[in-house]
Amino acid sequence: MAITMREVAVAAGVSIKTVSNVINNYPYIRPDTRERVLKSIEELGYQPNLSARGLRSGRTGVISLIIPDLKNAYFAELADAVMRAAAKHGLVVIIEQSGGKRERELEILHGPRMRMVDGVLYSVLGLGQEDAALIEIPTPMVLLGERIFNGPTDHVTMRNTEGAEAATEHLLSLGRSRVLAFGTHPNEVIGSAGLRLAGYRRALEARGLSYDEALAVNVQSWHRADGAAAMRGVLDSGLDFDGVVAFNDVIALGAMRVLQEAGRRIPEDVALIGFDDIDETRYTLPTLSTIDPGREEIAETAVRMLLERIESGGIPPREHEAQFRLVPRESTGTAAH
Repeated sequence: MAITMREVAVAAGVSIKTVSNVINNYPYIRPDTRERVLKSIEELGYQPNLSARGLRSGRTGVISLIIPDLKNAYFAELADAVMRAAAKHGLVVIIEQSGGKRERELEILHGPRMRMVDGVLYSVLGLGQEDAALIEIPTPMVLLGERIFNGPTDHVTMRNTEGAEAATEHLLSLGRSRVLAFGTHPNEVIGSAGLRLAGYRRALEARGLSYDEALAVNVQSWHRADGAAAMRGVLDSGLDFDGVVAFNDVIALGAMRVLQEAGRRIPEDVALIGFDDIDETRYTLPTLSTIDPGREEIAETAVRMLLERIESGGIPPREHEAQFRLVPRESTGTAAH
């Protein structure tokens, strides 16, 4: 038998009226209550008849944002930017964490909650280009990230290669000659690590320098602890280097701590630059030079494209790459005044 609204209310510990208000996107509901009701709806498999709401639009006013991990500062700040962009259009955002796992990404994408939202912003990490056909769903969608290009719908991303090239050139222009590519993933071509390594290599090539594989440091998981562990390994190996292009800010911060503990002065001994321009980089000692990938532009463009797709449908897939900018700070000795 079909699950009733009453059963959802009992499971969520709320009234039937509250369940109805959540389904109808009533604005004055506590976020934790809304999330509890939506979770009960998903777990029970309740399928509200949205057309029965009597709304001319037949829409929920809710969109979903699927991201790998809120513990990663970049995705947390991206979620904040998306929620602010969506609020300008009167939209509520449900955030789903996939953990970057292929099975979980597909589970969320094809789960019952997709029937309850008007559209989805989907930051792919576990899936790859070969999985493009698996992400075709009836719900309007905009892809984020670098794992799937030329897919079945709109795609908003950043200029990974150009940004990493600018970061590397920044260090080379300061006279650094042995610069680590910090955060590589062996054999990755499509994806942030692969694209940023391509930018690093392009900067070397532009200056007539050879690529030295010994300077490419694998950091499989881009978290502080992993950046710290990888830098300890570099120091223990005795590798000579005077610059670091970290493929995201978080691993740069982990590496910075280890370098300072080892007595390496930043930027005198080692110039260090990250990628993402997370808020924390403004307050570290020293402040961290970085690449601003255009996070606000990504969020606003993705929400706008999704709304256009919700309202019009049948739009051919579009690609948008946000503009980036180099943000020099104390970790490269070039802080703007």
